Amino acid sequence: MTRDLIEQETPDIIAGLVVPGIGENPIPDGTRITETEGLVEALGVRLGFSIALKIRDPNAGQLFGSGQLDNIEQHVRDHSVDMVVIDCALTPVQQRNLERQLQVKIVDRTGLILEIFGLRARTSEGRLQVEMARILYERSRLVRTWTHLERQRGGRGFLAGPGESQLEADRRMLDRQIARLKVSIEDVRKTRNIQRQGRRKRGKPVVALVGYTNAGKSTLFNRLTDSNVFSADMPFATLDPTIREFTLPSGDRLALIDTVGFISELPTTLVDSFRATIEEAMEADMLLHIRDISAEQTDQQAEDVETVLQQLESDAKQDRPPLIEVWNKADLVNEDDLAILNARAANRSDVVLVSSKDGAGFENLLDIIQEVAFRKRVVEDFILEPKLGQARAWLYEQGDVLEETGDENGNIKLKVELDEVVLARFLEKFPTVDVAS
Repeated sequence: MTRDLIEQETPDIIAGLVVPGIGENPIPDGTRITETEGLVEALGVRLGFSIALKIRDPNAGQLFGSGQLDNIEQHVRDHSVDMVVIDCALTPVQQRNLERQLQVKIVDRTGLILEIFGLRARTSEGRLQVEMARILYERSRLVRTWTHLERQRGGRGFLAGPGESQLEADRRMLDRQIARLKVSIEDVRKTRNIQRQGRRKRGKPVVALVGYTNAGKSTLFNRLTDSNVFSADMPFATLDPTIREFTLPSGDRLALIDTVGFISELPTTLVDSFRATIEEAMEADMLLHIRDISAEQTDQQAEDVETVLQQLESDAKQDRPPLIEVWNKADLVNEDDLAILNARAANRSDVVLVSSKDGAGFENLLDIIQEVAFRKRVVEDFILEPKLGQARAWLYEQGDVLEETGDENGNIKLKVELDEVVLARFLEKFPTVDVAS
């Protein structure tokens, strides 16, 4: 069964949602519930019910107490649901026991996000990385999934049936799959590294967009680059990174990368598997952290993004690029709050308030990009002897030639703007060239 058919059929599945507050954590508020409802609906299933429960003393075998489990079971019967999403990490034993008790498929937060990624990935690269994350997740628990649907469908993914390889796979088979996928993903990493080296050689700065899912990254990307990358008011609308070049008002050109959105409790298997993609951000010249400033939990979302960036920074063993916060969706903020936000942004050099929808604040955003992305650009005067035509061609290819003149001796004088790294590479390649400055 193809992924398209799965997407067409999933509305026939009714899902229930349980959002627990465990231990010292408070009972989840409406914001967390609404976010997770959006994740469930992103699967294309119908949401039958959603409830929040406080679990003071988690049961090691089934998480919930007997009374709470009876409550969930009643909701399952009343709404005839096919699956229940538990918005936390479940142990394999808890997942299995809950399935036996409720007689429906149980999916935890990690499994839910993995399935959304599986539906959203469009390129072969994205599908590779999702498959890797899924198998790592399955290997960590080795439990059968969607067994109650086995007579209904086949194919791939959690929404599949008996044809799914994970249902028959044992540890040895999973290990073989993991080894194969690691080789393929390493090829992706090498390819991306070559592409990054090519961009560096061309001397164009790279700006990467990062942020919480559904913060408006793709909409901002489309407005800046005049593109039509898919954007929608849904979680993880973008998985596969997109790169476009665009020109600043100054005439300088740079590359802009739209990356996958982050979310609270982002599964570690996804971070690991998508490292070949996410590291594009760590290798950029600057980061734009896109925040939905209209969201009630915007500060918590920013902390979640910061957590992932710190993890990537630690794994890469390198400092992150300069980061600018882009407070997006200003058009959704009321006038009083907008005045407060404008005052706060005015006191910070690393913040700009914008609306991707109507373009408000984009002039300030472009000015900041110009200042930060080209901070390593220098202007140098070169004197080239007539025989150094190759050096002249190299400067035209790798830098921006601002002026060219000649002298009475036939020498060529070039005024060139280029990156400091590119300048060092040029002087190493052509050590005899006279730098007038």
